[in-house]
Amino acid sequence: MKKFLLYIAKVFVIIVLCAVLLDGLYTYVYMKSQNRGKVENVINSKAQNFDVIILGSSRANNHFVSQMFEDKGLKTFNYGMSGGHLFEASLMLKLMIERNYKIKNVILEADLNLSNDREAEGIASLFLPYIHNSQVIKDHFESQKNFKELYYIPFYRFIKYETKIGVRETFFTAIGKKTNALDNLGFYPLEKHKNGNMKNNIVNLNPLPHNKYYEEIKTICKENNINFIAVMTPMCENVIGMNYFDKVQKAYPEIHNYENAVVENKYFSSCGHMTSDGAKKFTARILNDFFKK
Repeated sequence: MKKFLLYIAKVFVIIVLCAVLLDGLYTYVYMKSQNRGKVENVINSKAQNFDVIILGSSRANNHFVSQMFEDKGLKTFNYGMSGGHLFEASLMLKLMIERNYKIKNVILEADLNLSNDREAEGIASLFLPYIHNSQVIKDHFESQKNFKELYYIPFYRFIKYETKIGVRETFFTAIGKKTNALDNLGFYPLEKHKNGNMKNNIVNLNPLPHNKYYEEIKTICKENNINFIAVMTPMCENVIGMNYFDKVQKAYPEIHNYENAVVENKYFSSCGHMTSDGAKKFTARILNDFFKK
């Protein structure tokens, strides 16, 4: 029995040591990457100056044409992340401030995601390789239910989110394989598809009266003298429940409502995402309204 227990103890120690070593190896790989995605692009960067930073979900990523801002002499990058929530947008801005970015304007796509203050696990996991290397990331995740497991159990986060930060992604990161995430200054253009979903029902969607992460972004901008521009972006003409945007306007009167700035279906790839032509039309309106010289 004693030998058996000793054997079990040795196996346990070996497993723990392997987990610690793998954790260190994976973390090292991610700490050396800058060109695979938007998260590591910020985390592993140094101080930069921007006239405009764009934050939000895919409705930011697909709707703001960064080059059009650049053509107006405004240094711009679109850090919108498809599938992301305000949880991740707030964390991205915190990381920029931690790295001493100088930002004049933040444009935040704030509409559908005001209805929740949860993390988007798939996107939030992209920050986890750095949780031991950034106090900002640690603090941001500390309120999450599974924080202790993610923070204290070595290699657990890489196993739990294997499809996002596991073996395959770590390998591609290690060899420096690029993605298109940083192309077009962060803007991701969409095309018109005949099978695109041109129906959407948001009748049951309601904005939270106080969205924690939206308020965080507002506060960060105020504390760092950043001009904060929050906007609701367009949806196609077939949407049921468009009074959601009126609810947002009532709860957050400072948010500019552009849900009707572009409405024709020909400008949409799906009901909630504009094509490249729609994005150009919308971006021109934003430039005229907020950056006209």
